[in-house]
Amino acid sequence: MLVVMRVGATPKEIKTTVSAIRRMGLKPNVIPGALRVAIGITGNRGAIARERLEVLPGVAELVPVTKPYKLVSRETKPEDTVVTVGGRHSAVGSRPSKRPSSRKPKAESPKPAVFGANGFAVIAGPCAVESLKGALVVAKAVKAAGACAFRGGAYKPRTSPYSFQGLGRKGLDILRAVREETGLPVVTEAVDPESLEQVARHADMIQIGARNMQNYSLLRLAGQSRRPVLLKRGFSATFEEFLMAAEYILSEGNYQVVLCERGVRTFADYTRSTMDISLVPAVRKISHLPIIADPSHAAGRRDMVPALSRAALAAGAHGLILEVHPEPDRALSDGAQSLTLEGFAELMGSLRRIAAAMGAGPMPNDEG
Repeated sequence: MLVVMRVGATPKEIKTTVSAIRRMGLKPNVIPGALRVAIGITGNRGAIARERLEVLPGVAELVPVTKPYKLVSRETKPEDTVVTVGGRHSAVGSRPSKRPSSRKPKAESPKPAVFGANGFAVIAGPCAVESLKGALVVAKAVKAAGACAFRGGAYKPRTSPYSFQGLGRKGLDILRAVREETGLPVVTEAVDPESLEQVARHADMIQIGARNMQNYSLLRLAGQSRRPVLLKRGFSATFEEFLMAAEYILSEGNYQVVLCERGVRTFADYTRSTMDISLVPAVRKISHLPIIADPSHAAGRRDMVPALSRAALAAGAHGLILEVHPEPDRALSDGAQSLTLEGFAELMGSLRRIAAAMGAGPMPNDEG
């Protein structure tokens, strides 16, 4: 059920309605809109006593929500959600940790990355953070080419226990240093409750990877963190399962969620996974949340990444997350799918031309 407040409803009227919903043993989810506030109701196992809410001051109407994913649906919020990552919106809540280098950084004014607005936002960086020097080389190059956020894994969930598992807390320190020197917001993955707490303190956006898409306790914690979340689709997740995973995060009060299509397992074996391009327009039709694509993990090979990136833009994705490394053949993780610095710059040039032809707006990190 959705309670739609009248245009101009006062904070007191909204608070009264929220309190009434709680007294009914239900959970209110306040959703600010462009013109008026809506309150999504979750937790009901049967019919809701509409008459107890319809008479409250400031209430315009009650609207049934038919989708099982109530909060992520356009039935609840017709207008697009815009997610802002970094800049003044990212008040990282811990004391600065000891820097991995004594070299004084050149401070850059932070500029937020925006997903869901007019434009096309690109997150780029290595699969795993390996060193401060290497991370800065990549960050400066991708920023110059037009990326608006830096990605890098500090904690890596790997198929083999003998593969590189990431630098952990040291990797988070490196990411903080990259943000301080370049001004790029940083995105990194949390793999369990302990790492999520650290990531929420040090990064601008929490990534929940494909392996954890249905780790519901981790999703709830991400929702409680109030940090923007990048949620990747699981390897075999259906459309509904993907949106229901996002629902877990929103149900905890965190509406700053960006969805990510990263490929699913099929009978095809030419690439690592099969990128489900059809998911992009489907999400845009059904959900108000932004949707981006991860061609690097879908392809598993760098020669396929540019074509899949262009396809995602043409299909209506709000952005991309790409793996980039200065020497992919020497990368400690996923080198085969990582673009070179030169390859990334070339791809960004082609994306600009497509975006201009589509009228999709400027690349977010471009001037003007």
